[in-house]
Amino acid sequence: MTGRGPAADAGGPDGTIRLLLADDQALVRGALAALLSLEPDLTVVAEVGRGDEVVGEARRTAPDVALLDVEMPGLDGIAATAALRAAVPGCRVLVVTTFGRPGYLRRAMEAGANGFVVKDTPARQLADAVRRVHAGLRVVDPTLAAETLATGRSPLTERETEVLRTARAGGTVADLAATLHLSEGTVRNHLSAAIGKTGARNRADAVRIAEESGWLLGQ
Repeated sequence: MTGRGPAADAGGPDGTIRLLLADDQALVRGALAALLSLEPDLTVVAEVGRGDEVVGEARRTAPDVALLDVEMPGLDGIAATAALRAAVPGCRVLVVTTFGRPGYLRRAMEAGANGFVVKDTPARQLADAVRRVHAGLRVVDPTLAAETLATGRSPLTERETEVLRTARAGGTVADLAATLHLSEGTVRNHLSAAIGKTGARNRADAVRIAEESGWLLGQ
């Protein structure tokens, strides 16, 4: 088993690393807790199912490392990362997500995450990622890191992103305009710009490309 590096903080009173898990899927959260609790130097002290519960629970339980999912109700994992780093700066953040999208990685790191891995990471590697993040190191899935460099930042404006995000549910231009409180002409212009910037064939293709790139995260 890979131990913690010499630069690691002391953790809990018994030297263990205290963990907070945040994932809206109870089965996934429970499985992560069970797997990580098998490690003698890791202990799960809190579990939450919403992003807006992270800060309050971290203040209550004082974890050393928080493992956050990206897509959660209340507050997404990236916004929760920023809030946690501001409110409890001593708690490090490892984003653990099903969605290995380049845009998510870039935004997570900008929000202050110390690591980013996908959920299908083997249990032993995930435990080691926790130890490395606790030791002050940065841990990033190497494949996703390469994809992020290749993809670059989102080319979409804030309004174009909002229009595509709304278009995920389908509907006509009139439906989108009513939802967004914009004119139909304005919606068409934003859709056209988004299609051009993503190199898509049509609206649905633009939504797919932006979704897969991690550019549509948000409420």
